[in-house]
Amino acid sequence: MAAINLSDLDAFMAVAQARSFRGAASLRNVSPSSLSEALKRLEADLGVRLLNRTTRSVTPTEAGERLLQQLTPALSDIEGALATVKSQRDRPAGTLRLNVPVIVAAKVLPPLVTRFLTLHPDITMEIAASDSFVDVFSEGFDAGIRYEEKLERDMIAVPIGPRTQRFIAAAAPAYLAARGTPRHPSELVNHACIRHRFASGRSPDWEFERGGKAVKIGPDGPIAATNVEIEVQAAVAGLGIVYTFHEFLDAALQRGDLVEILHEWSVSFPGPYLYFPSRRHMPAPLRAFVDFIKNERPA
Repeated sequence: MAAINLSDLDAFMAVAQARSFRGAASLRNVSPSSLSEALKRLEADLGVRLLNRTTRSVTPTEAGERLLQQLTPALSDIEGALATVKSQRDRPAGTLRLNVPVIVAAKVLPPLVTRFLTLHPDITMEIAASDSFVDVFSEGFDAGIRYEEKLERDMIAVPIGPRTQRFIAAAAPAYLAARGTPRHPSELVNHACIRHRFASGRSPDWEFERGGKAVKIGPDGPIAATNVEIEVQAAVAGLGIVYTFHEFLDAALQRGDLVEILHEWSVSFPGPYLYFPSRRHMPAPLRAFVDFIKNERPA
């Protein structure tokens, strides 16, 4: 037996309940002929007559009556399921899974997430913070957040958070008093540098720029950490010079625990982007988050 078209079953139910092709067509806003064709297909697929048709009336056959009784609750369940899906589109619900860099999880997302979840109480968020470059979609995430140079070209990218960020160098006043203040990035080779280490084990170079001239330094020093808080605390304790996102150092700078150095050489770059593969059939929580981000006014 050929696969049964659900729309043909729906047409049968409409005609059987209305006892009229014309009446059912009026209720469904379709033509009577389209309903008649649907009934012919269904009866041919099943190999049994479902409706008795006369010029005065349309009534179910015995087989048609049994089918109608069984279909009514089943199609009602299907309609309920579809209504639930559509309601999620109108009032987003479900889980939004994001993979983001550590800096974004710590300094960019918290106020955004608070406001977003307040607006959408039926959504939950799962946020994985990692500086490793993974295929976020094969790992089961709905979207990722990365910086421009790490985005795949076929991704849709939406700006999120500050549109400009800086990497800066800083040290404790006591360290600078004892070791001197570097005036040029090249002088850092004579200083204790607090290095960041990725999970892969790689420690990135420190990059500086002024007036179009770039300088890259391979830092060396007494400590390397994968945790930025450890790096900041080591700098505050006077163990050396730290180089990282300005946002990680702002509180210590405000307190006077650290002093920015080489300010004129600090590197500015575009802020992060929320990215995802397609605008079609987006999960409702992701679509709501994208709309929310677009309405925010990044600095």
